[in-house]
Amino acid sequence: MNLDAQYSELTLKTNAKLALVVLDGLGDLATPEQGYLTPLEAAVTPNLDALARNSAQGRMIPVAPGITPGSGPGHLGLFGYDPLEFQVGRGVIEALGLGVELKPGDVCARANFATLNPKGIVTDRRAGRIPTETCEKLCAMLAAKVKKIGDTQVIIKAGKEHRFVVIFRGQGLEGPLTDADPNREGFVIPTVRPRDPKSAKQKKMAKLIADFYKAALPIIAKEKPANGFLMRGIAHQPEIPLFEDRYKLKPACLAVYPMYKGLAQLVGMKKIEGPQTIAEQFERYLTEFDNFGFFFIHYKYTDKAGEDGNFAAKKKAIEDFDAALPILLRKKPDVLAITGDHSTPCAVKGHSWHPQPALLHSALSGSDKLERFTETGANSGSLGVFEAKFLIRLMQANAKMFDKFGA
Repeated sequence: MNLDAQYSELTLKTNAKLALVVLDGLGDLATPEQGYLTPLEAAVTPNLDALARNSAQGRMIPVAPGITPGSGPGHLGLFGYDPLEFQVGRGVIEALGLGVELKPGDVCARANFATLNPKGIVTDRRAGRIPTETCEKLCAMLAAKVKKIGDTQVIIKAGKEHRFVVIFRGQGLEGPLTDADPNREGFVIPTVRPRDPKSAKQKKMAKLIADFYKAALPIIAKEKPANGFLMRGIAHQPEIPLFEDRYKLKPACLAVYPMYKGLAQLVGMKKIEGPQTIAEQFERYLTEFDNFGFFFIHYKYTDKAGEDGNFAAKKKAIEDFDAALPILLRKKPDVLAITGDHSTPCAVKGHSWHPQPALLHSALSGSDKLERFTETGANSGSLGVFEAKFLIRLMQANAKMFDKFGA
């Protein structure tokens, strides 16, 4: 029998409250340059420490050993969807998070404004993380002059900072395509290719992307520092089973950045808009406590600091999170999981394959007798090393949501 089908057969509907709190890119590496401490180990975290003493810990493999995940696969795994089975383009996720109502056949791309030198080589993939207001101005410039390419409508919508999305709406379109992003500085923007060379729809889509670049790049060529852009996650929306149907839990999402709202919406979570800080997110959790059975709460700033290679900023982001944690604990859920969607080590300045630490707290989690929540402690925790897609199943088990298997 399919394992998900077996879990579904055992699942019981209860009134349990579950909360999954994700510090994006939390995991890190202990290096000699930082005294063999990770930011999580170096941070002063009295509230996480108190929680750790009565919790179980472990490490999670986000996709499979050695595979570095994007944010989409990382979060889908946390939501219990095997990221190798359910592959979703980042553009779709970002578009949903920005509130775009997608239509069947729409192809979406997640884009970054970037800095190009006179030879077209990428010198800064994020254009210095331009402010959101600048991104909105640039998107308005593009949207005013590139409304259609041939018979295909082009929709451009600004996101936060350097991020935006492009939606292509027309007949005979399909993804996924390769990225128009070298994923590092020092290279030109690569030409996109069909993932399936035999697909006529993907070939048409690849030509549309090339034509879009030809039309759009001259419009912003004189802008500084954002005189170019990169595109990735070029795909159409797949069919995914709804979260509530899989787990018998009514889910809600408290996230600030559009991509994570889009991921949540993709699986049927209710987006709760408004809160902008982790303290505000926790306060809203208290307000909504009686309305939902599952809360996904996302915190971005650990990942941003890791991508910048900024150890001190990542440490501070963890400390800021810890300072707000008592707000959530005023109404402690029956099961609380605190983890990351992947590791973003400062030494790597990007996502990595290293297992992220995970903490699981409930009346039945037991105590691993660990004084702190850290990578080192998680290595010796009772949860061991497991695939991220099983975290929600462990949460359900701790909430007594499974009937006994067999006689």
